[in-house]
Amino acid sequence: MTGTTNAAPVTPVTHLLYLHGFRSSPQSTKARKFAAWVAAHRPGLVWWCPQLPASPAESMRALMTGISAWPVERMAVIGSSLGGFYATALAERRGCRAVLLNPGVDPARDLADAIGATTAWHSDEPFDFRPEYVAELRAIGPPAQLTNLNRYFAVIAKGDEVLSWREMSERYAGAHIRLIEGSDHALSDFDDHFPAVLAFLGLGPAR
Repeated sequence: MTGTTNAAPVTPVTHLLYLHGFRSSPQSTKARKFAAWVAAHRPGLVWWCPQLPASPAESMRALMTGISAWPVERMAVIGSSLGGFYATALAERRGCRAVLLNPGVDPARDLADAIGATTAWHSDEPFDFRPEYVAELRAIGPPAQLTNLNRYFAVIAKGDEVLSWREMSERYAGAHIRLIEGSDHALSDFDDHFPAVLAFLGLGPAR
């Protein structure tokens, strides 16, 4: 495993947004771990982990409205998979820190085959992923050249069975990257990397 490329920011965040991946929810293992840690260790921190609508455009509108009054220098967004794509788009628009967990790089391409009826992982609730959502993903995408790479921390698993670790690493080249030998798309060993994420957010010692 390789560590981060530079010294991480240490200013503690006071506002934290978590964005789940495609077909996922706030009931995901990583989301619940963050929520439980915040409740136990930082109860005064503003924590928001919404259920994202299927429409990317609707998701971004709701998120931008929800964080519009958050202090840029004291906020961060964490995103897993598709949520990592959204997190990058938000970080570019707001200028805040972002933690990316096996982030989607080109979801418009990757989800083109997912058009149609599907279900959510944690509830089996049906929803439609419509053709226009692919165009919405293209429209909200962050720029090809990211600004201020120092504000990004990507946790990338070489064992990701869904996304290419090479593509993720290239996308965030120059940012803080924790490259894991093995693991998987869900980051089943996330407990091993959680302290490094907290350190990047200024919420715990480096490890």
